[in-house]
Amino acid sequence: MSRKYRKTRPGVSESDVLPTEHSSELYPHQSIVASIKETADKLKQDQATRGDLKILDRALKELRYAFKVFTPYRKQRKVTVFGSARTLPDDPAYQQALQFGRRMAEEKWMIVTGAGPGIMEAAHVGAGTDMSMGVNIMLPFEQEPNYVIHKDEKLVNLNYFFTRKLLFVKEVHAIVCCAGGFGTLDEAFETLTLVQTGKRDPMPIVLLDSPGGSYWKDWEEFLKKNLLKQEWISEEDLSLFHVTDDIENAVDEVIGFYSVYNSMRYVKGRLVLRLHVEPSNEFIEKLNDEFKDILDSGIITKVNAHELEKDDDHLTDLPRISLMFNRKNLGRLRQMIDRINSELAPQSSEEEDEEE
Repeated sequence: MSRKYRKTRPGVSESDVLPTEHSSELYPHQSIVASIKETADKLKQDQATRGDLKILDRALKELRYAFKVFTPYRKQRKVTVFGSARTLPDDPAYQQALQFGRRMAEEKWMIVTGAGPGIMEAAHVGAGTDMSMGVNIMLPFEQEPNYVIHKDEKLVNLNYFFTRKLLFVKEVHAIVCCAGGFGTLDEAFETLTLVQTGKRDPMPIVLLDSPGGSYWKDWEEFLKKNLLKQEWISEEDLSLFHVTDDIENAVDEVIGFYSVYNSMRYVKGRLVLRLHVEPSNEFIEKLNDEFKDILDSGIITKVNAHELEKDDDHLTDLPRISLMFNRKNLGRLRQMIDRINSELAPQSSEEEDEEE
């Protein structure tokens, strides 16, 4: 029986223009588009096979359309939720994912999932259609878009796992993994690998157990007893993720990461952290003392926005610190971000009352 491929959006052609698509006149990145075309031309010179060309053609089409769908939401905080497609609505894990989706939507975060059933559906049910985005994989079994995101313009259907996994990590600001099978473990490990190697900026990675469950606790123990014991990972790498079975703790872990820290980028070889609160000179001295091991040279300093950051003009006014990061100790970098958040985050009125 032949398999019919679904369009990215039912009844809508990939050539259709979304409301946010702009004219290509005066496009500032034309040189990069020209480079893509040049690379495509070289495939003919290389005598690339039909199979190789089809992979490239489809992957480029998938990513091009997906980027168009995600572009209007780039400045909106989003969290990807991973988990088993086989989890039933009466399972505590389903209810946990549903409640997490609801809480994050209340905090004005969008929920991105694989758009399927199980945990993916649960998170979308909690968030509601308006606060949901879906990145579906077309499989001959098991996977159909769930009823929450089905036919929504924020749903993207993909043929390749690698394009799908790129979107899950590239387009969001946090990852939450519920219990699942091979796919969930693959997604959790790949996310950790990307953050550990610096191929993805640091972000919250929360491993969410069912209430009283031990799926991720057992997984963490496996890492400690095997990978850490054999020195295949470092102690600091354990700072890259957070295990919990409590919804509010998971929400706090995600939201709290951005309480002071906003984002980062490299400017002329130096790592620049954008913050919501300006650190004092005394605190900068503390950071230099506590985290000198992650510096290739020099010291951590306060800086203003560089002209090379003009493409991030909405962040121009944010305070910044700059350092010559060794690009190796990403676990320690995460610890420094946590230190900044804990030291500089504005206290709630309840916390102030407790101190008094």
